[in-house]
Amino acid sequence: MKGYDMIRAVPLGTAAAAAGPVVVITGTSSGIGLATAIAAARSGWTTVATLRDPQRAENLRRGAVRAGVSVDVRQLDVTDVDSTSQCIKGVVEDYGRLDALVNNAGAGHIGTVETDDMESFRACVDVNFFGVVHTTRAAMPHLRASRGRIVTLSSVGGVVGQPFNEAYCAAKFAVEGFIEAFAPVAAAVDVALTVVEPGAVDSEFVANAGVEVSRLMADAGPYRDVLERYLARTAEQFATSAQPAAEVAQVIVDVLGMPRPPLRVQTSAWSTDFVSCKLADTDGSAVLSLTSGWTADA
Repeated sequence: MKGYDMIRAVPLGTAAAAAGPVVVITGTSSGIGLATAIAAARSGWTTVATLRDPQRAENLRRGAVRAGVSVDVRQLDVTDVDSTSQCIKGVVEDYGRLDALVNNAGAGHIGTVETDDMESFRACVDVNFFGVVHTTRAAMPHLRASRGRIVTLSSVGGVVGQPFNEAYCAAKFAVEGFIEAFAPVAAAVDVALTVVEPGAVDSEFVANAGVEVSRLMADAGPYRDVLERYLARTAEQFATSAQPAAEVAQVIVDVLGMPRPPLRVQTSAWSTDFVSCKLADTDGSAVLSLTSGWTADA
């Protein structure tokens, strides 16, 4: 069935199958993506939940059944241009429209440039940054038609660089720059862009980063002591102040429903306070006001 399955009773094939506005969400096998898919469906969105490996969809299926909502589960690998374009094309063919894209797929990576291997570094940037570029590019023609929106998961690490997160922060800095630069261009064709910036989140994200502490310490060389201190501090932060994934998901769904969403949204008072040490313009309105003038009619 075209690489997807339906947790719903409504047949596909016509635009009438969409009970509400259509949103595609990437990276929904766990954590924020899974919670967002369920929250969006609860809020009336026709929700297309995508993931790289369809065999990891069981938690999503169970969550949708427990919540009593319908979710359309499809395969999409954000690092594969063909996979991305074919998925978006299929959604539009089946539903007749696309109203929103949530760029959630991503992966963490801990390491430092001198001792890290370049393959892992590039892979982190590929999924966290180029994955956003691929999906955004594929979705834009359809979002122009619907005057839709794109919500992209960034991080406080996309604003403030953090030790042993060079690859991850570089990718998220790139995401922030990409969205901020593209926002006034997209706005000129009636597509709204937003980046969402959570801090520590209680999800499987850290586990999915593939962190093996013993291997990290063995490979740390001259950075062993400072890495040990960093890991201890990070473990404490996640233990004491991690935000539930469902809270982040609700922020995303709230943004999807805003008539005029801001360029930048933090998901908690903690994350706002953290990024404000660098960003006085915490909602992005001053930057967007400035750059929008560069593309507006004279």
